[in-house]
Order: sequence, then C-alpha cells, then structure tokens
Amino acid sequence: MDRVWDRAVRANPALFDGPAAALTGLERAGHDELVLSWARATYRHRALRQVPGAPACASLFVSVLQPADDGSVLVGRMSPTTAAPGRWQLPGGTIEPPCAEGALGLADLREHAARELAEETGSDIQAADLAHWLITRGTQGNVGVFFLAPPRPARELRARYATLAEAETARGVDPEFDRIALVGSPADLMDLEGPHVDFLRPVVHRYTAG
Repeated sequence: MDRVWDRAVRANPALFDGPAAALTGLERAGHDELVLSWARATYRHRALRQVPGAPACASLFVSVLQPADDGSVLVGRMSPTTAAPGRWQLPGGTIEPPCAEGALGLADLREHAARELAEETGSDIQAADLAHWLITRGTQGNVGVFFLAPPRPARELRARYATLAEAETARGVDPEFDRIALVGSPADLMDLEGPHVDFLRPVVHRYTAG
C-alpha cells in the first residue's frame, strides 16, 4: 500500500494523505433506513485497491445536486492538483471522521455536503436547506449519500463559481473544479471532454427524468 501511495504522490505531489472515513459495513434497519459502519483511515488506504489480494477499502462520500432554475444540474471538472484530474462529477467529497469519538449521523453528512458545495462552487447553501435525496453504492463498494439543494438561477451559479475561482487563483491556489457546466440530461455529458465519475450518468438521469 505504501509503495503504491508513494508512486501516486511522485506523479501528483499535490496529493494529501488526510483523514478519511473508510466504510466497513452496511446493513438495512427497517424498511427505509440504512446503518453504515466506518473506521478512521487516511487517503493512502485507497491504494489497497491496487494491491492484489488486499482487503477491499470502500469509501463513504457525500454529493450535492445543485439544480439551476431551468432544470439543469451543476457538474464540475476536477483540477490537475486533485486526486482525479480532469474527471467530471457533482460537488462533494469523501467524509472526514469527526475530531472526537462518536457516530456520524445524517446531520453530520449534511453539514459536510454544504461545506463541499461552498468550497467547490461558491454556493453558500445552509445545511438545513439540503434535502436527503439518494444513496448509491458503486462497483468498488463505495457508498454515496446525495443531497438536493434548492434551485438557483443559472447566471448566479456561474457568477458564484467565477468569483470563487478568481479569489483562489489570486491566492495562488488552484480551485478544486477548474471548470463547471450545467447539464440538462445524460446526453449533455457526451459534450464534456474527459472521464466521468461512475455514478454521474445514472444520477443525472434519475434527476432529470423526474
């Protein structure tokens, strides 16, 4: 694991081995409730996925669907200094474990989602205004908790992102998204240059299909 991580850091020195919540279990509790178990880890544990015979290391992440007033959804392209350069995805990120011992509840995930949305797009939505919308599980076992933000005018979304990108560039920092787009259907994703995160097409389809 350490050798794989070290190679990744040499290829992209901006990678940071920060704290992350690794998913260790998922079970249904009742008709409409899931209980997720997690353990404290760091980002280097993702390198286990490339080590033959190593135990699986699934991630827990949040994402936000930020609609525009025309029904389209905001997506962003990861900048060259991120862990997935050039990849299109929704605003969001891997969950960080709390500083103190304790459980991670839905309220904590909602707060984290609001923070990611602000850091990546400049949209300062209050956590309480994010509606829990969907849970996905990817082919590597990663679990995503999705929240739906209130619609905003398309011009405002673009202006907020432009202001954020300009401010971060002036500080000598690369924005997490080097570009954003508003997509109104899965077909619009074909016009975006670069790879997409695996959940993007089905999630956009589910939202735009009503």
